[in-house]
Amino acid sequence: MPLLRFIPETTNVDFVKYRWWAFGVDGLLMAMSVVAFVVLGFNMGLDFTGGSQIEVKSAQTINIASLRDQVEALNFGHPTITTVGGGGCMVPVDSCAVIRVPPQEITGLDANQSNQRVVQTIRTTLGKQYTIRSADQIGPKISGELFSSGIWATVLAVLMISVWVWFRFEWQYGLGALIATGHDVLVVAGFYSIFQWEFNLNTVAALLLLAGYSINDTVVVFDRIRENRRKYKRMSLPDLINLSTNHIATRTTLVSVATALSVLPLLFGGPVLLNFSRAILLGILVGTFSSTYVASALLLYMPPVGGRGVGGGKEEAADATA
Repeated sequence: MPLLRFIPETTNVDFVKYRWWAFGVDGLLMAMSVVAFVVLGFNMGLDFTGGSQIEVKSAQTINIASLRDQVEALNFGHPTITTVGGGGCMVPVDSCAVIRVPPQEITGLDANQSNQRVVQTIRTTLGKQYTIRSADQIGPKISGELFSSGIWATVLAVLMISVWVWFRFEWQYGLGALIATGHDVLVVAGFYSIFQWEFNLNTVAALLLLAGYSINDTVVVFDRIRENRRKYKRMSLPDLINLSTNHIATRTTLVSVATALSVLPLLFGGPVLLNFSRAILLGILVGTFSSTYVASALLLYMPPVGGRGVGGGKEEAADATA
């Protein structure tokens, strides 16, 4: 419908001309991220730092917000509280919850004694309304292994995505996808380090999700370049990239805006969803930018795709100009 067309159906932007500005912005973001990793590190969440984990049972459906307020009042840091099911927790529904609090250093007590003190304090605060089903201490070794596994999962996901693009297209496309997708994950992780947002398993899940989202846009650009390369065999590579990117610019913008609008309400869904949704929103912004300006421009600095020269003259057909 014409009333819904707030951007042109086709664009005529010289993306290749502005590639150095894009490379500069990307280089700055990546440098900031690496410096933040080295200097600031990550603000590790409970999933990666360990702490005390307590499972409680109530005779009624648990109000998570009320339970969180009770635990936060103890000044044990920011707790993570989730409901669990099964094992007698379905009657009534959501009558069991897992409370996780950061490791506490209590003067004169070792880690095990501090954990017991935390459990006893929470038991006293919650009163007879809750029954303690189990209380465990998650040590740093297990948490460190979990963090390493999350990092390896993200790295392997980016690598396997690039391998798929390599076989689906050609190795030049696979290398471009590896650089662009790895860049997106690195930059978003860098924002978590710079602003010291909590880095936990939800963040790792968001990074994996945005890697898949980013490669989707990149593959769309690559597919259009391959299609136009077959159609306009004599067109120079810069013109081919401009033509192909302009063909999908409107589609990419609309998809990114629609996805961002669907994620925005999650920002108001509490701390757990906030941590997840801002990673996705950042990933949409960074991924759209890299897919449009970076991934295809990298082909200019690689051997000709398919072993054939793509440069040297422009397509004579009038409709081939970008």
